[in-house]
Amino acid sequence: MGSIHVEFRELSPSEFFYRYREIAGYSNPTRAFYQTVKELIENALDACDSHGILPSVKVEIEEVDIKKLHYMITVEDNGIGVSPKHVPKAFGQVLYGSKYKQRQTRGIFGLGVKMAILYGQVTTGKPVIVITKPIRSKYRWLFKIRIDIKKNRPIILHKESWKDENGEHGTKVSIVIEGDWFKAKSRIHEYVKRTAIATPYAEIFFKDPQGRTLHYPRKTTNLPPIPKEIKPHPHGVDVEMLKALILTTKTTNLLDFLSKTFQNIGEKSAKEFLKYAHLDPSIKPSKLTIDDLSSLAKKLKEYPFKPPKGNALSPLGEEIIAIGLRSVLEPEFVTTVSRKPSAYSGHPFIIEVGIAYGGKIPVKEYPQLYRFANKIPLLYDEKACVMWKMVSEINWKNYNIEFPAPLAILIHICSTKIPFKGVGKESIAEVPEIEKEIRKALREAGRRLRKHVERKRREREAMEKIIAIAKYIPEVSKNLAELSKASKGKGVSSKELENILYSLLEMKAKKMGIGSINIKQLIKGKHRKTLPQPQSKQSKKQLDLLQFI
Repeated sequence: MGSIHVEFRELSPSEFFYRYREIAGYSNPTRAFYQTVKELIENALDACDSHGILPSVKVEIEEVDIKKLHYMITVEDNGIGVSPKHVPKAFGQVLYGSKYKQRQTRGIFGLGVKMAILYGQVTTGKPVIVITKPIRSKYRWLFKIRIDIKKNRPIILHKESWKDENGEHGTKVSIVIEGDWFKAKSRIHEYVKRTAIATPYAEIFFKDPQGRTLHYPRKTTNLPPIPKEIKPHPHGVDVEMLKALILTTKTTNLLDFLSKTFQNIGEKSAKEFLKYAHLDPSIKPSKLTIDDLSSLAKKLKEYPFKPPKGNALSPLGEEIIAIGLRSVLEPEFVTTVSRKPSAYSGHPFIIEVGIAYGGKIPVKEYPQLYRFANKIPLLYDEKACVMWKMVSEINWKNYNIEFPAPLAILIHICSTKIPFKGVGKESIAEVPEIEKEIRKALREAGRRLRKHVERKRREREAMEKIIAIAKYIPEVSKNLAELSKASKGKGVSSKELENILYSLLEMKAKKMGIGSINIKQLIKGKHRKTLPQPQSKQSKKQLDLLQFI
């Protein structure tokens, strides 16, 4: 029997994602259209707010060949720009990027825009066009780039630069893709709307192929905190990470390695940990065997170090969430909760919740859920997400909500590592620590909502009582006028009495928390002049008598 020959070869990252682009969200022309717009907007916002710049983002979609479903998507920002030496790899090499750090960013895989470029290249054959001007640069650069799929390398088709000293900076990216606009447009419009909710500090201009424009003006100049790069936390390490850290360390013993490489480990806590782990503080890190590293990683996860610091995170904050919900959804009531930093597997995270109720929010049979991860709206795979699970588990009757109701809920998680269920980054995994924080935030916001709904119920009941009483005022005024004539001779006119009683009822309504109302106008639809203050002693006595009655 002859030998069987099996051929082996490797795939480059770009070739792998070219073959299996579905796992990154490019499964069909509709989803790919949405994903491309999403990735470009994310990059644009990250280039601004992560560096303390108030974002101004322009998005334009143009028809290129309607028969072939070819569209050009262009996104322009006023961010820090990209250095010309990094442009080719940043836009032409899969898994190359600036976000492989221990801090919060919108993208994490180094795929993002490269997958959009790759999809556009294989469906239309068109290169990506990048125009960028780095901050403090006097030159603007233009590149036309393709990706060498076999080698995962950029191919520069055109490159030029020109002097530009107008002080502006930022990047403009244009990609031609095959996409189904008419099926994708509702999702894309919704994505832009939700982006505006999460980033009211940004100005967003959007123009679609049909000429329809959306403009979300900046509603605040307050930016979320800029995330800082931090050292890894000992609870988040494994054997491979330890090997990589040891390769780059300049320390000569294990004690220094631990105290200088990880957050929340000082010299004192390092000594205590090494004693707990039965490890020699003076051993050189490079001398540790695989078994030693495996034991070290296990002990690091077990030891009760302080939780990770939250300064690597950039939460939106309660004020920004409230501004976003009010400006876009226009509700009658908004409450927000931003939890303190927590952690899972050594990765810090913060949960934020906003609840909007009433106003222009449509009445539905279930809560309208707005999901965000690191400020990114999540539109697909809602029912597979832990956020939907937690909202569904809440008994909203406990918070005086009976469906159908005009209720919208925003949930935002920010972390150095979002536990997405897939590369498409549309749903969050069920991590117990995250579930616990979401539950606590929802309950806290729910209690505030319950108070509001209860107050509105009391106001409604009080208003119904006041209106019921007000209907009898004309008849009561006539009878009181007759009584005043019998006892005082001339007496008080029924009209004057009517106005006095309406004023007293309005004062009572104000004390009950209903606010300033004009009851007669409410009942009859007519405006009533304010009752003049009594001038004579006789008229003052009459008013006092009526107030007593």
